[in-house]
Order: sequence, then structure tokens, then C-alpha cells
Amino acid sequence: MILLEQFKEHWKAKNYLAHGERVLLAVSGGEDSMVMAHLFLKSGIAFGVAHCNFGLRGEAADGDEQHVKDWCAANNIGFHSVKFDTKQKSEEWKKGIQETARILRYEWFEIIRKQHSYVRIATAHHANDNVETLLINLFKGTGISGLHGILPENGKIIRPLLFATKEMIAAYTGANNITFREDASNASDDYLRNAVRHNVVPVVEQLFPNAVIHVNESIKRFAQAEVLYKHTIEQERKKLIEQRGQDHYIPVLKLQKRPALETLCYELFQPFGFGSAQVQQIVVLLNAESGHYIASGTHRIIKNRDFLIVTAMPSEQADFITVEAAPCTIETGKYIFSFSIHDKPKSIPASPDEAWLEMKEITFPLILRKWRMGDYLYPFGMGMKKKKVSRLLIDAKVPLHEKEDIRIVECNKRIAWIGGMRIDERFKIKDNTEKVLVVKRKAKIADARSH
Repeated sequence: MILLEQFKEHWKAKNYLAHGERVLLAVSGGEDSMVMAHLFLKSGIAFGVAHCNFGLRGEAADGDEQHVKDWCAANNIGFHSVKFDTKQKSEEWKKGIQETARILRYEWFEIIRKQHSYVRIATAHHANDNVETLLINLFKGTGISGLHGILPENGKIIRPLLFATKEMIAAYTGANNITFREDASNASDDYLRNAVRHNVVPVVEQLFPNAVIHVNESIKRFAQAEVLYKHTIEQERKKLIEQRGQDHYIPVLKLQKRPALETLCYELFQPFGFGSAQVQQIVVLLNAESGHYIASGTHRIIKNRDFLIVTAMPSEQADFITVEAAPCTIETGKYIFSFSIHDKPKSIPASPDEAWLEMKEITFPLILRKWRMGDYLYPFGMGMKKKKVSRLLIDAKVPLHEKEDIRIVECNKRIAWIGGMRIDERFKIKDNTEKVLVVKRKAKIADARSH
């Protein structure tokens, strides 16, 4: 019963719910989620259960659903279920099965949470899941932002078992005779997470006993270090970068005296399209003669006496512009596009020249380009119905000469926004959104005066 006592202490310390409030548990029928449900039951916390049947494993999936339903009935717990045609949605959205299932799952959880007045949604992610996430992010090279692992809280979603190892969960299962359903796909290495779980973590645990516990302790410190890191970078940005009109000036001597020069250069110049491969070039540029410069897809860094000057490259004629990071500003033939990241606002402006996009769906680099025949998206408000950009322009009666100036924002081969018109349904802001990417379009002064 050690896990139960630790769970109660953890729950009390986190103070997730006020008196009388309820939480919605995501229960698949597997060992982790069934243990989570049992812990909530024994702790006397008010909750209901939500189960998703993704229609991917035939009778086995139906058996999972029935198992969870029977458990809820036996314990007088509210039960909510849904069945998705995940394969059909995957083809329609042009996403992988796992990503499609994740989107379907969390969107439906949020609907149930609202309809039935649950305050939180709890998933059964545990300490081993956290280690796997850290390793995957580390191997992918996501940088310091990937080292915080799975967030204990993300909007309305909580992970109350992150403190518990898989070994602790298995011991609790045996001690309490908890029945659960084993998903056969968990034994396969077809999915990246399973491959790491089966082939990497066991080797690490053989070499380093209690590795999962120790890595989770490090994850907590990484998350706090990330906060300090971002704060420091922002302070350095304010001290070092002076904006003069459209250009940005950085004093060379001040920059050279800063510690961790290469890391600082990466963070300062990344918003202007400069990647890690160009950091050494920037460092060399600090000692170069006036007039030398290096370029990204959107900007130049020019050495001019005692300053590095960051200036936007002319992009009026470019059909295809890479947006490496935000904040940044890009000029096209008729418009100026700005990209920035903000906290979710209380209200969203209704301007067609502004796009407020769910940051969780954004993957840099983005692409700002002219629209092409054959382009399509799922316009916001149309219930994931696909529509060609050309048809939207016709329906909006956009004149031919203005069509030539239409730009789209593309993310990971998906259109996120048609500038001045519509965003894509997949990028809309949700109730659990925390950060948003704001893209604004405004006409250049010369064009604005001509109308």
C-alpha cells in the first residue's frame, strides 16, 4: 500500500481540486490507467471515467471498452465512451495513426469535461514514460526545452502518477488483484516509444540501478533550469539588442564579453533565421572587418564598425521564405508579416489580417509562400471539411491582381493560415491552449496610401 499513501500525499500537496470538484480519468483498460482509477477510488476523490475505442484492434479494443465499463458499473463510477474511425480520420487529416488518435482523444476529453462539469482531466503517465520522453527528445536534439519531459500540468490536463515508477505500479497491481487488459501493440517495436522502452531503458537500468528515479529527479531540475535559462536569455536580449527602425543593433564588445558566447549567439540570432550551423560564422564575424556579413533565408548580419546590424533581406520577389523562429518580421511585395509568441488572450481579435494559432501544433521552421493551384486546407468553422484555396479565393471574389499577393503560412506541409482570410481548423485555439503563435499581416505604407 506504499503507492496509495504516496499518491494521497502527492495529491494533497498538488491541491488539484477544490472541495466538491470532480476529475475525469482517461482509462484505457491497461495496467497503468486501471491502477490510477483504483488509487482515486481508494482515496475518496470524486471522479468519472472516459474511455476511447479507436477501432484499431477489432474485438480486443471492444474487450478493453467492456472491461472498463464493467469496472465502473461495479464501483458506481460515471462512465463515458466513444468509438472513433481512426484510420479514416488519419487519411482525411493526412496524419499518422498515433498523432490522429492523440488529437481525437484529447479533443473528446475536453468535450466531456465541459459537458459534465469536470474540472480536470487526468492521464496515467508515470515516471518511466517521463524518462522515455526525455530520451526521445534528447536523441532528436530538441535542446533544453525538451529536457523537462512530460509536464505534470498542462492546462486542464494533469498527470498525478508521474512520481510513480512502473515497478511501483506493477507491485500495486499484484497486491490489490487489479485486473487489466494488455494491449498487444505494446510488445511491438514498430512505434518509436516502444523501441526506446524495450531496447534502451532496460540496458540503462542494468548499468545504473534506480536510473528511472534518478532521471526523474533530474527532470525536475531541468524544468527549473529551463525557466532560469529563458529568463536569462530574455534579459540578455533586452541588454544587447537595440532596434532602430526595421534594423537591430548589437554592440560587438558587449557581446564578446558575455559568458557562453556561442549559446547566447544562437539564442539572439535564431529569431532572424540563423541556425546552430551558423553560430561559428557569427562568432568569426565579431572580429571581421566592416562590410562583412552572413545571411539566413530572411536576414543579414552585417559587421559595421562596433556593431552587428541585423537587417531584413529584400524578399519582395521570393515565392518561398523560411521562418526559422519567432519573433521575426518578413517583408513581401505588398505586405509585412510579423510572427510572435504570446500567452493565450482572454479574447481573440476578429481581424482577418491576424492569425492566432495553437502553439502546440506549430513546428519550426514555418514557410511563408505564395499560394499554388492544388493547395487546400480545412477552413476554421467548417468541421474539418477540406477546401481548395483556389475555391476560397473565388468564393471571396478576390480580384485577379490581388490573388497574386496572397501568401500562406505552411507548417509541416499543412496550411495553417491564408493571409488575410482563414486559418485551418487544426490550428485553432482550444480551451486548454496556453501559448499562441500570432501572425499579423499589414500593408506597407506606400500601398496603404495608394488605396
